[in-house]
Amino acid sequence: MLGHTRERIGPLFDGERTLFVLSRAHEAYYRRDLAKVRARNTVIQSANRGTALALALCLHVIAQRDQDAIVSFFPSDHYYSNSSGFHENIESGLRLIEEYPDCILVVGAEARYAEVEYGWIQPGRTLVDSIANPLLRVSRFWEKPALKRAEVLKRRGCLWNTFITTGRVAAFMELFQAAVPQLTRLLEDSFMRGQIDELYSRIAPVDFSRAVLTRMPARLVVLRDAASGWTDFGSPRRVMDVLLSQGIRPPWMNPGREEGRKFSQYELA
Repeated sequence: MLGHTRERIGPLFDGERTLFVLSRAHEAYYRRDLAKVRARNTVIQSANRGTALALALCLHVIAQRDQDAIVSFFPSDHYYSNSSGFHENIESGLRLIEEYPDCILVVGAEARYAEVEYGWIQPGRTLVDSIANPLLRVSRFWEKPALKRAEVLKRRGCLWNTFITTGRVAAFMELFQAAVPQLTRLLEDSFMRGQIDELYSRIAPVDFSRAVLTRMPARLVVLRDAASGWTDFGSPRRVMDVLLSQGIRPPWMNPGREEGRKFSQYELA
């Protein structure tokens, strides 16, 4: 997944301006893929303390190098059935954020069903009308709603939160300062003292969507994504759904069979 993410964003961004946010516990998995990546382009976390701390730490590293930078965050556990649609979304978002420098842009995928394990975005008024990628204000976030609520949100045209976010470093830092000021102060102090590992050893996990995005909808805009076929690989069920859609049976699904063998829907049934 890390390799696919690198391939996906490669045509859009300079490799020297790409940071890899990693966990030390996963080194055995990423060491070979990132062997040629310079150390200054990696941010190694000593433990998993949630997405908010990971993003905030990256912002501090980037701000040290370029305070005027525009930053985009891309989780590596994503799948896209339409890579060109993904590229068009990101290119559109990068252009639009120039017009809204005080906002954070979130990509919201068009919901295909009432998923209860995703965060949902309730869009507000339209800022930039477009058939492919309209830009809208964010009215509210709904984090992993119950099934009945998710069904209502889908009927109302709400969007799945893909977690892909774009904005200026300063705008991100203002968002963190307003939503999680204590976390911001602790990180700033630890960063200045060079004691990041010590902070990770004593802080509780903080989720970016729940602790930051849901609290600050007025600072957010959402880009509607109707074309990329986005899926989050956060559960085994969704991984299997994608494999089945591609007609691929992994060897661990059916031991003893030919690896990666194609199968028909009839055989699957």
